[in-house]
Amino acid sequence: MEFWARFLVAVLATWRVSHLLAREDGPAGLVLRLRRALGDGALGPLFDCFKCLSLWIAAPFACFVTLEPLPLVVTWLALSGGASLLEAATSEAVVIHDLSQRASEEHRDAVLRSTPDDAR
Repeated sequence: MEFWARFLVAVLATWRVSHLLAREDGPAGLVLRLRRALGDGALGPLFDCFKCLSLWIAAPFACFVTLEPLPLVVTWLALSGGASLLEAATSEAVVIHDLSQRASEEHRDAVLRSTPDDAR
């Protein structure tokens, strides 16, 4: 298998394992139980961050692509980057609202009566 084919397979494998550990419950809830057991310990926060996790998951997959020292380091970072790009492309967008705008919208839609006609 040539370099680019190995690289593509390794990116997909890095994304898959990272996604499983960070976002899924796993078979029979096994991964969920693992994340709960790790809790707030030293490894717990690692499982909360997809990008952090993908960096460490990518390390052994980089060895699948190349064993030359400098290309290995670059491949390791590239695999994590590729997995992070896949995660960004496949996950739902996070929408952040301006708090002052949201507060005024909630006030407008509130049950509080603002006119004498509503005061019955």
